[in-house]
Amino acid sequence: MADFPSGVWRYPTEIRFGVGEIDKLGDACADAGIRRPLIVTDAGLVRNSMITGARDDLQDSGMAAEVFSRVRGNPIGANVLEGAEMFRDGDFDGVIGFGGGSALDVAKAIAMAAHQDRPLFDLHVKSGGPAAIDGSKVAPIIAVPTTAGTGSETGRASIITEEDVHEKRIFLHPRMMPTIVIEDPQLTVGLPANLTAWTGIDALAHCFEGFCAPELHPFSDGVAVEGMRLIKEYLPRAVADGRDLEARGMMLAAASMGSTAFQKGLGAIHSLSHPVGARFDTHHGLTNGVFFPYVIAHNRDVIPDKCERLSAYLGLKKSGIDGVMEWILDLRKQFDIPHTAKELGVDPDRVDEIAAAAEKDPSTGSNPKPMTASDMATVLRNALEGTLD
Repeated sequence: MADFPSGVWRYPTEIRFGVGEIDKLGDACADAGIRRPLIVTDAGLVRNSMITGARDDLQDSGMAAEVFSRVRGNPIGANVLEGAEMFRDGDFDGVIGFGGGSALDVAKAIAMAAHQDRPLFDLHVKSGGPAAIDGSKVAPIIAVPTTAGTGSETGRASIITEEDVHEKRIFLHPRMMPTIVIEDPQLTVGLPANLTAWTGIDALAHCFEGFCAPELHPFSDGVAVEGMRLIKEYLPRAVADGRDLEARGMMLAAASMGSTAFQKGLGAIHSLSHPVGARFDTHHGLTNGVFFPYVIAHNRDVIPDKCERLSAYLGLKKSGIDGVMEWILDLRKQFDIPHTAKELGVDPDRVDEIAAAAEKDPSTGSNPKPMTASDMATVLRNALEGTLD
């Protein structure tokens, strides 16, 4: 039995799911041992009643809650460092990440970095890595997602751009997993249709790449395919009617399932999306949507069995990889996602630079088949030209 595969399986945290759960945020803080929470959100949400209401409710209950909102759409190191300084100066003892993936990633990074002894960018996975992070100094985290896409609320990682080199860095530690997640569908109702679609495609990419990653992880595979079924059924509904609470709720669940599934790994969709987003400030979910079919085409010779099972489970019109490809292309068309990377604003003269960064991206190691910088360049050129052959 020496050749039998093995793995280490870590699954997520406590999720409090349902309409009205946000009203119990104070109880969640108490259960997480937080008495002085710093709410981390973005500039677009900071004046929203969901943020001001949460802060006021916490303050009324005797907690010294304040808000940090200097978070970019593609968060940078300065956002984390400013938030960490506010955390220390205010003597806060926990963080509430409130918003989309950017806010949640910054919240987790602040909770991790505020009291570390080493500089922030000495701690990412390509530098010191998890071993360099003192887990005893990571503050407790509560995550409140207001979009259904990144799944950052059920992940142990945070993605932050290092400004000086224009590279997205991944910070990873088990203590960065939020202690409690509050998923209230009401909080996602105001999300515009285009962002609903783009974040939903991000969740789909997480499920798909997690499913196709080669590591043995039957738990992850099961979560991934059911996450894709939920997305197939509920994402069009959520885009068509943003007040559909059932669709909004199921998409929140699917997003959390996506980040749970990709504990197994991601792939070249994300390997390419990360450097493109860092250089051209593109929306991550939208960028994933553009690269999605080109990466499927590149991997098609090593994922036929998985696509056969997936197409059957989803009840697609065609079986196998052709059915999966058709479904992805139809979804992109339905949601007005560009077919080419040129339409995202990617500069064709920077193909080699982007490809080299993509090869080094941590997602590349779990792509279904090995990929070099040359392979990444081929996929990127195909995406620029719209070639799916």
